Amino acid sequence: MAKYSRIEVFQAMKTTGVVPVFFHQDIDVCKAVVRACYNGGIRVFEFVNRGDFAHELFAELNKYALAELPGMILGAGSVVEEATTALYIQNGANFIVSPLLNENQARICNRRKIMWSPGCGTISEINKAQELGAEVIKLFPASEVGGPSFVKAVKAPMPWTDVMPTGGVTCEKENLS
Repeated sequence: MAKYSRIEVFQAMKTTGVVPVFFHQDIDVCKAVVRACYNGGIRVFEFVNRGDFAHELFAELNKYALAELPGMILGAGSVVEEATTALYIQNGANFIVSPLLNENQARICNRRKIMWSPGCGTISEINKAQELGAEVIKLFPASEVGGPSFVKAVKAPMPWTDVMPTGGVTCEKENLS
């Protein structure tokens, strides 16, 4: 079960401002990357569901974070359907991130009070995600749907919208701001 409530996850995301997204087949590499992020002040980390046995790696990584990195919140990303959502929740995911909008994922996450961030590429999808309880929407792929100018355009009529741009985000100051 998740250690952190959806509200705690949301607050940590807002405080940190950055959510690293990472996958590697080697658990020792994963642990080193999560620890480095933790040492750098990151408190929310998205482990992406890529590769064989990714959920098993996540389970081990989450146990490590719970034991060794107090306050580090791990979630699962690139989750596209209900079965995998439930599997990651069973492995202790504190949040689920998806590249798409799947209402059944919302139901599963809401039932367990897990934060769910669906991928959206239009203002209508963003609206639907919010109706389904999404605290933060994942703008995906951010670079392809308009990047920073799209975020500004969405926030004009919907200033309450919290957006996590993903895909095409670079480390240049202009892009990050």
